[in-house]
Amino acid sequence: MKLIVGLGNPGNEYENTRHNIGFMVLDNYIKTKNLKFSYNKYDGVYTKTIINDENVIFLKPQKYINLSGEVIQKFMSYFKIDIDDIFVIHDDLDIECGSYKLRYKGSSGGHNGLKNIEFNLATQNYKRLRIGISNNKMIDTKDYVLGKLSSSEKEKINEVIEKSVYILDDYFKMNFNNLMNKYN
Repeated sequence: MKLIVGLGNPGNEYENTRHNIGFMVLDNYIKTKNLKFSYNKYDGVYTKTIINDENVIFLKPQKYINLSGEVIQKFMSYFKIDIDDIFVIHDDLDIECGSYKLRYKGSSGGHNGLKNIEFNLATQNYKRLRIGISNNKMIDTKDYVLGKLSSSEKEKINEVIEKSVYILDDYFKMNFNNLMNKYN
C-alpha cells in the first residue's frame, strides 16, 4: 500500500497560500482521476483507490502543517504502510517558484512540517516532491509561507500542479531513481 501525502493547513483562510501547495497538488490530481476525499480518520481527509494493482491512499492531514507527522504516523500504523511507500508533496523556500525537485531523502531544510514528519517517523528517508515557492527575505518566513500566492506565482505554481499529474502517474509505474532521472 502506498501513502501519498500533500502538506498544507486546514481551513479556508489558508487556501491559495504558499504553504498549501501539497493540498493543491492532491486536489488537482484527485479531480483529474474523478476521485473525492471521501473519508475522515485520524485527523486526515483521504481517499483510497487501486492503481496498477496496488492500494493507494491520498491524504491531506487536517492538523496544522507543523503537526503533519503525527497524522502520517497514525495512517502508517493503522494501514501497515512501510516508510518506502510514503511520498510527501510540499512547498520549499529554497527552490525558485515554478520549479520542483524530486528527492529520496534529506533534511527538513527548516520546514516545520518536515521536521514533525522526521520526528514522528524517526527518519529523513522518505520520498518527496519539493515544489518551489522562492523566498522573500524582506518578509518574515512565517508570514511569507502563510501568505497568499500572487497572480504571477499562481500561474507558475499551476504549471507545476499540472506537471505533477504526470509525475504522480509515473510514480506508480517507475522506480524512484528512474522517476528522479526523468523529472529532475
